[in-house]
Amino acid sequence: MAGDSLSRGAKILFRITMFNGAVTIDITQTTISLLAVTIITVILALILGRGITKKPGKKQAVVEKIVMMLYNLVESTMGKHNLKYAPYIGTLFLSSLLGTLIGLTKIFRSTTADLMVILGWALLTTFLCWYETIRNRGFFGWLKSYAEPVFFIAPINIVSEVAQPIAMTFRHFGNIAGGGVLMSILYAALASLSSLLFKGLPEAVASVMPPIFQIGAPAILSLYFDLFSGLMQAFVFSLLTMVYIAAANPAPVAVPTAEKPKKAKKQKVKLAKTAQQTDADPRQS
Repeated sequence: MAGDSLSRGAKILFRITMFNGAVTIDITQTTISLLAVTIITVILALILGRGITKKPGKKQAVVEKIVMMLYNLVESTMGKHNLKYAPYIGTLFLSSLLGTLIGLTKIFRSTTADLMVILGWALLTTFLCWYETIRNRGFFGWLKSYAEPVFFIAPINIVSEVAQPIAMTFRHFGNIAGGGVLMSILYAALASLSSLLFKGLPEAVASVMPPIFQIGAPAILSLYFDLFSGLMQAFVFSLLTMVYIAAANPAPVAVPTAEKPKKAKKQKVKLAKTAQQTDADPRQS
């Protein structure tokens, strides 16, 4: 469970030393889980993207529907000009969801139980927001934006910018961690209740009796905290990412083409000529 992972922390499995010990890289349980999630994502992409035809079958129809839902969500939230971020949003969603669900295998540690993993995603989103702002307004325009609308509000804007990735991180991590802690407390309470039930029995009999109160209810609650909650947190994190990037890269302002002023000028000339003819010959009025 995520609660156990949080209480123990990620174990260091082995270390890689380079440059005569000057650089040391710790390979933890989270590192292995991230590698497993990456491999699973690549395998899913290869399987689902294989054998694409003009006349889609059931599998291809389902995949195309999911991809269209993703692109429609990105377009409605970020605008058509930001559709290039659809693959990034989809990858972020899958990484979060699979990272949470992989902890149910009891073999891998949930990647979302590691605060630094989620912080890495949040920082990447922040860097993308900075990139879009600098691309649209220039470097000095980006710096100037912190002093808008008035210069003395700059410290507040800077604090808000720093708080953005922190808030995204703790929102995701806190909800996943809270569900894991609640499940751990529930398992411990049901185990104690089962022991209390068999307390009057001989020790030899009580030791072999199963913890009957841990059967059924924890599985249903685990379905909510691990599956549904993981799905919702992945969606919320992806949605916040879309909102922040869309704010940094708004839709371009429509600029009138050069033909429109020419047409307007021709219309004015035509109206002037008509007015002159009317003045010259009153019968035309």
